[in-house]
Amino acid sequence: MKASIRNAALSMIAILTAAGLAACGTDGGSASGTENGPQIGVLLPDSTTARWETQDRPFLEKKIHELCRTCTIEHGNAKGDVAMQQQQMDSMISEGVDAILLVAVDSRALAASVRKAEEAGIPVIAYDRLSEGPIAGHVSFDGQEVGRLQGRALLKAMGDEVPGAEIVMMNGDPSDPNAVLFKEGALSVLSGQVKIGKEYDTIQWRTEAANLNMSGAIAALGAGNIQGVYAANDSLAAGSISALKANKVDPLPPVTGQDAELAAVRRIVRGDQYMTVYKPFPPEAAAGAAMAVAAARGENLDRVAKDKVRTSEGKTVPAVMLTPVSVTVGNIEDVLVKGGVYTVRQICVPDLVTACEKAGLT
Repeated sequence: MKASIRNAALSMIAILTAAGLAACGTDGGSASGTENGPQIGVLLPDSTTARWETQDRPFLEKKIHELCRTCTIEHGNAKGDVAMQQQQMDSMISEGVDAILLVAVDSRALAASVRKAEEAGIPVIAYDRLSEGPIAGHVSFDGQEVGRLQGRALLKAMGDEVPGAEIVMMNGDPSDPNAVLFKEGALSVLSGQVKIGKEYDTIQWRTEAANLNMSGAIAALGAGNIQGVYAANDSLAAGSISALKANKVDPLPPVTGQDAELAAVRRIVRGDQYMTVYKPFPPEAAAGAAMAVAAARGENLDRVAKDKVRTSEGKTVPAVMLTPVSVTVGNIEDVLVKGGVYTVRQICVPDLVTACEKAGLT
């Protein structure tokens, strides 16, 4: 089947070349490796969230090449555009890659593309987000536990103001299945403990949208009536905090986050953000790379994936599910510095020297 797809694709090359170049070239895509071994496509969703290009991509590429010296990696970033990611998938299917590791911009919208890949004999590994359609495997973290960690931290930070405290919920993109899980986990902790004054879903996880929505929440609720902010990730925390500061909210309410971005860690040291959730990228990337290489070689994924998840179609597939970690100012050194994520020098820029000393980061 796969060979016939490759042959059929040759007659379409002239039509698809332009789309393929746009999908895997000018938008920041690239190829690396040799031309003799398996081809693995790595499709990332956006450049808004720092982790994809600064953490996941380099870790994935390094591990894939460690496991498979002859593998070629085809990379594309959809920049938050569903149609672009669909083109990227079509291009990789036409090229006849041997496996695709996909972080879907919109899991439901990409289901048809995942099905096309399966029909072409190309296994798709859903990375970080559980894509719809006939995926071959999945690598991620426990999304509900992420939300629970955020919810527990927020309650702890608000302390005596609970129960009855009023919060703003800045949720992620509803088309991202992880965002749904984060919200479910957070609400399992927060429901009955706090009043949700305003709640927003943030399309494409955009910082500027969180900023605008937080300004609206302040106008509606009053600057002094927000005791906490549930922000689903660090970019939403950044937008929320900038709006709080612009509206002269002082002191700032505790704000959650996720991804342990360097800017967020600095905000935590400064006291602007209360916490973040660290999802160790090297183990996730190592698992994703191992699954992608095994799939590209036609090997059984159960050899590298001991967990199971149920897909949108009711099928159980091999998975690797990892554990997230809550990070506040008190454990930055133990989790992020000793863990090799950042150095004290990276975190403690000149205007944070005093705050870093207070936090024991010296």
